Amino acid sequence: MAEIFTAAFWAEYGGILAEGVWDTLLMTGLSTLLAYLIGLPMGVVMILTQPHGIRPNRAVNAVLGWVINIGRSLPFIILMIALFPFTKLVVGTKIGIKGAVVPLVVSAAPFIARMVETALSEVDAGVIEAAQSMGASTFQIVWKVYLPEAKPSLILGGSVVLIAIVGYTAMAGIMGAGGLGDLAIRYGHQRHVPSVMWVTVIFLIILVQVVQSVFSRLSVRIDKRLK
Repeated sequence: MAEIFTAAFWAEYGGILAEGVWDTLLMTGLSTLLAYLIGLPMGVVMILTQPHGIRPNRAVNAVLGWVINIGRSLPFIILMIALFPFTKLVVGTKIGIKGAVVPLVVSAAPFIARMVETALSEVDAGVIEAAQSMGASTFQIVWKVYLPEAKPSLILGGSVVLIAIVGYTAMAGIMGAGGLGDLAIRYGHQRHVPSVMWVTVIFLIILVQVVQSVFSRLSVRIDKRLK
């Protein structure tokens, strides 16, 4: 453990650790963006089609809820393996960053959908009714009422999503996805260099703390209830 404070350690492993950090950030950022493109609309549809929503549709709500629950119930490692054929079909490979993004998105999207549904359900029904009485369309209610009013909760939820995806990227390293998880497996376990593993753990902890701190402060800053 003490060797991580030596120049020799960083001369030998600094490059691969920097590459691992970059790969983890790339996988996390790209997967989060794509997962939100899928999960955010799913969450909005869930809140709109619920029995007391502005566009109630029991069938759509039930089917979509069923899909979301199945997606959330599958452990990431099992999901990643099960999606190997689909991942190969979509991106042409089952390993590396591209191979990890597909299962990361599939795993995170249902989680995001449920988080969005929960955040939007906290919006005051009176505000929604006021918008409807003024003749606002469904799109206007979603874009100008639901999302702005739920912004603090959505931001806090975003930090949970990012932290979860960071954890998933570490697990994806078992399947050769790259990133800090892959380094921890290859060097810490297979090559018996525990110092590299401990550095990856420290980097992951720092990353999680930074994400949580930034999103928490941002949520507080934009929360009108605290002003």
